[in-house]
Amino acid sequence: MDLILHTILPFVGVLVVLIIAHELGHYITAKLTGVKVLEAGLGYPPRIWGFTWRDTIYSINWLPLGGFCRLLGEEDPSNPGSLAAKPRWIRLLVLAAGSGMNFILPILLFAIAFMIPHDVNVGLTQINYVVPNAPAEEAGLQNGDVIFEIDGDEVRNVREVSLAIRLNLGETIDFTVKHPDGVVETVPVLARWSPPEGQGPTGIQIGNLYPFTEKESFPPWQAVPKGWTSTLDSLILARNEVISWTKGSSGPDVAGPVGIAQATGEVVEESGFDVLLEFAALLSINLAIINILPLPMLDGGRIAFVLLEIVRGGRRIAPEREALVHLVGLALIITFAIVVTYFDVIRIIRGESLFR
Repeated sequence: MDLILHTILPFVGVLVVLIIAHELGHYITAKLTGVKVLEAGLGYPPRIWGFTWRDTIYSINWLPLGGFCRLLGEEDPSNPGSLAAKPRWIRLLVLAAGSGMNFILPILLFAIAFMIPHDVNVGLTQINYVVPNAPAEEAGLQNGDVIFEIDGDEVRNVREVSLAIRLNLGETIDFTVKHPDGVVETVPVLARWSPPEGQGPTGIQIGNLYPFTEKESFPPWQAVPKGWTSTLDSLILARNEVISWTKGSSGPDVAGPVGIAQATGEVVEESGFDVLLEFAALLSINLAIINILPLPMLDGGRIAFVLLEIVRGGRRIAPEREALVHLVGLALIITFAIVVTYFDVIRIIRGESLFR
């Protein structure tokens, strides 16, 4: 029962919300631009029940893992109501709308998380150790320094300090600190892209000084702007992570559905459902980024064919050739998912976590 409550149900709930939001983007833009929607379904077939309204089947299906939006003629322009028969700007809009919704959804999820009363660690952040010859030591930071501000913004805990550093990789950050001798000064420190393992971008190890927790929540008119800021911060962190890989940092941790289910269970068990909203927001951003990449079968792959058509002066790739490319892409994606799932299962058997 605990497995169902803390892992399966939260995972299914997150997956359903993310996929429905994605498909809703395709559905709304298709309807508004005159593309025929053959079926909009909750879950995946086989079908339990459905009805037809305005030439679209609305269905409820047996596999409760999201939903789908089936459009007429994604590659074949022979029918005037098909997606392929529409002008290029409409096709690009409809194809990109799914990822667009997954970029917008995190704003709402983060905002709801900010509105829910939650515990926040509050207290001073102290530098426990400065790595020799690291940027922090070269700039003049010392063991025992207390961090008050970063780039002029107050920081209340270790998490906020770490976030501020990771958001500014490759840049010089102004640390306002109080030294052990009582002197307060602002020290510019470089945040490295690819530091030696265990050192961190600036070369400091930090901890809480006199920590305590307090309940925090925000009204909607404050939570929504904070949700917007958190979404932008998440995009910057994702960009910085990719740049770090290109500069020699370790590669990404890849997880499939099994691994994500495990991670979801760990988030719920260790941090509660309010943090699950933040985790879902991050998954939504990841889904948006992956789906917009120019990979066959994904929306980004279909967008790539439209852009190629523009480059070719309006000459289309033959529908059967495009369909073949997407079929091969589907086979590769399924193969990749099987391999990733295998390693997810092995990790779980070994008792390892995706977060450690």
